[in-house]
Amino acid sequence: MYKWIMPALIVIACLFGVYLLAQGLPEKPKEEQLAEGTELLKITATNFNFNEEEYHVKAGTPYVISFSNNLGNHGAAIDELNINLTKDNPRMEYTFTEPGTYDLHCSIQCGQGHAGMTAKVIVE
Repeated sequence: MYKWIMPALIVIACLFGVYLLAQGLPEKPKEEQLAEGTELLKITATNFNFNEEEYHVKAGTPYVISFSNNLGNHGAAIDELNINLTKDNPRMEYTFTEPGTYDLHCSIQCGQGHAGMTAKVIVE
């Protein structure tokens, strides 16, 4: 006699779920607006690795350096240039003035692979 109640409740629950999913989606991330002549240097850290082994930048060009962690708790530092980025301080503006090769390393003791978490920043 009441065989239709359960399928009706399932259909209603599915429709309600679809409605909540459609209404609860976050906005698309907005493109970063950089000042004219400024470039973006994006550094991403995962467990004991940076997303690239070498980062190439141009001397005299202003950069916005953006740092993010994909996996683990890491930082990114270039000691010679006084650059230290962490999850609390993930962005900074910097102009590389002196050509050369600089060592980028993790600035937070992140585990057994910490000593090998390095990359190079090559200023041309």
